[in-house]
Amino acid sequence: MKRILVVDNEEYIQEVAKVCLETVAGWEVLLAGSGKQCLTQAEAEQPDAILLDVMMPDMDGIMTFQKLQENVATQSIPVILLTAKMQASDRRRYSHLGTVAAIAKPFEPLQLAAQIAAALDWTIET
Repeated sequence: MKRILVVDNEEYIQEVAKVCLETVAGWEVLLAGSGKQCLTQAEAEQPDAILLDVMMPDMDGIMTFQKLQENVATQSIPVILLTAKMQASDRRRYSHLGTVAAIAKPFEPLQLAAQIAAALDWTIET
């Protein structure tokens, strides 16, 4: 079973993502509400992937991603950004960072698992 860490400072987004990914894909979903929590959980839990919100207070998603990359224990975990900013320039910036993909917010809940699976080349077992 795939394990995915969903990082967003909005509890509503965490809950929607959790329910959808568990229901549609049958994945185990871990939640974090901040970049700092993400770093701790990613190292301790070693999820198969991280869905990371870009816009968060204190430590944003980009800074969080850079810190994940600096840590040998977390640098190989694929990261998909979740962002309200999806202009072409933002997409280029995100791909240059080394993230796997970016998914636009607000996302379509029932499509989220398929978008993540496509980005990571996973199959969804139903």
